[in-house]
Amino acid sequence: MATVTAAQQRAQAKVEYDAFLAVCPSRKLLDRISDKWVALILAGLGSDAPHRPGADCAGEPRALRYSELLRLLAGVSQKMLTQTLRSLERDGLVSRTVVPTVPVTVSYELTDLGLSLYGMMRGLKAWAEVHMDDVLTNRETYDTRGA
Repeated sequence: MATVTAAQQRAQAKVEYDAFLAVCPSRKLLDRISDKWVALILAGLGSDAPHRPGADCAGEPRALRYSELLRLLAGVSQKMLTQTLRSLERDGLVSRTVVPTVPVTVSYELTDLGLSLYGMMRGLKAWAEVHMDDVLTNRETYDTRGA
């Protein structure tokens, strides 16, 4: 019987990832990256374009300070932003840089892995903004039909 190394076991597991299975680790990753705050953080870090309604998230990726992210993401609490950034850092999607100033400056930017996800999230955000009127119309139709 041949001995299987840990690297070989990981390689085999990678081939077998299937998010339709409840025990698959990719399901937890999908759960994390489908969060609205993750999508918005990635969109914010992935673009140096001005953030205004209807504006595309085109441009170059940029680092943002924690306070800039907090201002950019209307409605996010400090606790939720901190938790989300920590999980993104743990997954290797975001890097955190601490500059020893007074007060300490902390900034976040997308890693190469985060940039690879950013393109898809940017498209999802743009789709939601473009089709929001259609969705609202369909909701209204559905709600009046059910009443």
